[in-house]
Amino acid sequence: MNLTRGVDEEIVDYLLSAEKECREVTKITDQYPNLTFEEAYLIQEKLIQRKEQEGARRIGLKLGLTSKAKQEMMGVHEAIYGYLTDDMLAVEWKPLAFTSFIHPKAEPEIAFFIGEDLQGTHVTAADVLSVTQYVAPAIEVIDSRYQHFKFTLTDVIADNCSSARFVIGNKWLSPAGLDLASLGMVMSKNSEVVTVGAGAAVLGHPATSVAWAVNKLGAIGKGLKKGDIVLSGAISEAVAFEAGDSISVQFAELGGVSFSCK
Repeated sequence: MNLTRGVDEEIVDYLLSAEKECREVTKITDQYPNLTFEEAYLIQEKLIQRKEQEGARRIGLKLGLTSKAKQEMMGVHEAIYGYLTDDMLAVEWKPLAFTSFIHPKAEPEIAFFIGEDLQGTHVTAADVLSVTQYVAPAIEVIDSRYQHFKFTLTDVIADNCSSARFVIGNKWLSPAGLDLASLGMVMSKNSEVVTVGAGAAVLGHPATSVAWAVNKLGAIGKGLKKGDIVLSGAISEAVAFEAGDSISVQFAELGGVSFSCK
């Protein structure tokens, strides 16, 4: 479809109000079934611009659908991306308030701290590693605004890929000498192991996922900036949590990260 004038702003209002009021809404493709990926990314950009006007600051990117199995399940052939803003960053020592979410889930990830600008359309995983100052353990909290966490790919792109919060551990290491593909991960909920995985679950290597994002951005004249944080993609399935729960993720060599919810 071609978005008519004002429809994009109407959708942004719809999604932002749902986020601010912590309420779920019907997916936008119920009303706009022919919404394209390109239009969804334009809506996402306007949504982030609106947040910036309200005082938020972009600090990086988040990747989604970085599992080949998940891509096949969704009937797509590539990942998706959204933006991180400074108000999404949480800290381990401060419990998250469950009332600020709708139906949150936690995903274990490897965070990349970008030390130099990187832009282009033929960027490789090696290029990404060469500009990565540190990698660190991370947990992303996703919280789709859509009812029952059900949506199409265009819906989730427009909704900034279900972004909500993220927490980064305090152990930051240079990626040099680390085998991020074989790096093992264990995620626990209330001290019980709920899922395990390794970095290779993210497109074979987390840096490959970041390279995909740089190339995707390069096609529209954008890229990564020095100081950006990139969440490279979920290493395992997302785990739902509620008030009173605690989530922890432990990586071999890279250390751990955790949060609690009140």
